[in-house]
Amino acid sequence: MTQQQSIRTGILGYGNLGRGVELALRQHPDMELVGIFTRRDPKTIQTATGAPVFELRRASAMKNEIDVMILCGGSATDLMEQSPEFVRFFHIVDSFDTHARIPEHYRRVGQAARESGKLAIISAGWDPGLFSVHRLYAEAVLPHGRDYTFWGPGISQGHSDALRRVPGVLDARQYTLPSEDALDAVRGGEAPELTTRQKHTRLCFVAAEEGADREAIRQEIVQMPHYFADYDTTVEFVSREELLRDHGGMPHGGFVFRSGTTGENGETRHIYEFSLKLDSNPEFTSSVLVAYARAAVRMAAQGQSGARTVLEVPPVLLSPRPIEDLIGGLL
Repeated sequence: MTQQQSIRTGILGYGNLGRGVELALRQHPDMELVGIFTRRDPKTIQTATGAPVFELRRASAMKNEIDVMILCGGSATDLMEQSPEFVRFFHIVDSFDTHARIPEHYRRVGQAARESGKLAIISAGWDPGLFSVHRLYAEAVLPHGRDYTFWGPGISQGHSDALRRVPGVLDARQYTLPSEDALDAVRGGEAPELTTRQKHTRLCFVAAEEGADREAIRQEIVQMPHYFADYDTTVEFVSREELLRDHGGMPHGGFVFRSGTTGENGETRHIYEFSLKLDSNPEFTSSVLVAYARAAVRMAAQGQSGARTVLEVPPVLLSPRPIEDLIGGLL
């Protein structure tokens, strides 16, 4: 593929994230949307841009028409299976965000990608993703220090998706709320030792199916490993109408800190802080996925295969601009 050719892109899954990728691709003239692939009946889907929609089972037959597939399923159940499956046919990018299972996902996708000769970038988004990169930068610059990550206040896509997978749940939204006291302590250079429970709380708004056992739903949520078990979690039941009316937006954001010291005796303190404030979590995450899709195609063109994380992707590969422009404009 020459530099002048468009990067032919597919979208697998058409929820909030898939729609966000569809919209984001319009801002990248070097990328072309070939089609959207879904488990639903394509005739029932009205896309934002009029892009063609295909049944998921048709994807493999179109492997020669697509340079990179962006996987937009949920981490709770979809991506652990879909990423190893579809990397057999395409270079892929996913947003797998169950932090504790990323090493396992990396191994499984990497093995499948090496066998097929494809390149996969996993866990791309803002956390894991951009936040991960800044944690690396901060640790490399300030080796004597401590990392802190705070999420929110905002709605987590992955956690909300996990809620919707609980039997008896019709729809749900999950808010992650950072502790203001903990934030202030870190910003003040105190370098406190904080448990997971001390840094955040989780607030779940759940619309249950008619006749569902609400207490059983509550218990399954608060005991869910990797998502809610380690946090003080509140579950509030609301009607579907209330959920859509009061919690229809998708804001989010967060902060990465490293509190570190330098000097002969470590007497000089420094605070590294990177933050995001997002009006739309899925639209921003989608924009990150599109940039990493460009990088995936470029890395594959260099002869690379297997799985990569955002920590292994040179920043220059994310941009459509030539290196001369980047050096002149950003350095």
